[in-house]
Amino acid sequence: MIYTVECSFSNSASEAEWNDFYSLEKLPALISVSGFHTSQRFKALSAGCPVYLAMHSIDGLAVLEGDEYRQKGGGNFARWQQHITDWHRNLYGGLERAPAIGEGDHLIVSAVGPEPLIEMGLTPDRMRAVALEKFPENRWLAKLDSSISLSVEALPKDVHLYAPMTAQLTSGSGAVPQTQGQYRHA
Repeated sequence: MIYTVECSFSNSASEAEWNDFYSLEKLPALISVSGFHTSQRFKALSAGCPVYLAMHSIDGLAVLEGDEYRQKGGGNFARWQQHITDWHRNLYGGLERAPAIGEGDHLIVSAVGPEPLIEMGLTPDRMRAVALEKFPENRWLAKLDSSISLSVEALPKDVHLYAPMTAQLTSGSGAVPQTQGQYRHA
């Protein structure tokens, strides 16, 4: 299942520090939770959506309801909580693992159907909301590799383009997340 957390951040003076906290502390803590398999953060390049997206591959809702998840910071942003806006959490079925999006590649997500992604020559995966907010009910996502040029302005409403802020972490890999400066659009 895919667990998504979307939000924007309202304090530009501390946003870089918050991003370091999220990417270098929170993500490694979450990937250490039993039942988490992958975690990766993204920043929206298109307007009309929350600025940040974290995408995690997990076993299911029970993982998010467990003590280990809460003890390792799940469900809150500690001292940063007051600056979190436009916060949304969803759990999606239909896709077992989130795609790893490498530096130079992008994640494209549609809430209006697979057609816009298919028209771009992509093969989208469908996700269906099964828990938490359950909105949007369906999403389609695809990896847009660096060889494909795309104008953000040409995207239909409710189709959003994201750049990776971190490498995809995997449970048990010992992977170290990339710092903000190591990813071009972070």
